Amino acid sequence: MSVRQLSKSEWQSYCDRVSKGLQGKRAQIEVAALHLGDQIATKWVPIFGISYDPKDDIVEVALEGLDHLIHRPRSVTVDEGTTGLSSVEVLDGEGRKQIVKLAEPLMLPPPASNVAPTPSP
Repeated sequence: MSVRQLSKSEWQSYCDRVSKGLQGKRAQIEVAALHLGDQIATKWVPIFGISYDPKDDIVEVALEGLDHLIHRPRSVTVDEGTTGLSSVEVLDGEGRKQIVKLAEPLMLPPPASNVAPTPSP
């Protein structure tokens, strides 16, 4: 697996790209903190999307029956392997790790290019 930390400038576009492929996927959310230990917030429910709102500085994970909000994220780390994305870890403003695990890896589409194709003569 390849674990990498996203730069803050990538968060919104990465979440948008991931959300496009989540239809029919299931996810589990774990919250880990020294004072809490590891807690399961939700187990293997349908996931609809992940988004980052830079204006309010919130990561939202939309699941069946739950909108899981992560306030003031400090970092976003993704675990992508040859089979696709398996988890997203968000460190929140209070130092808790919030880990979104996918039941099955998600193959991501390539990032959109901002370069316009050159016209042929």
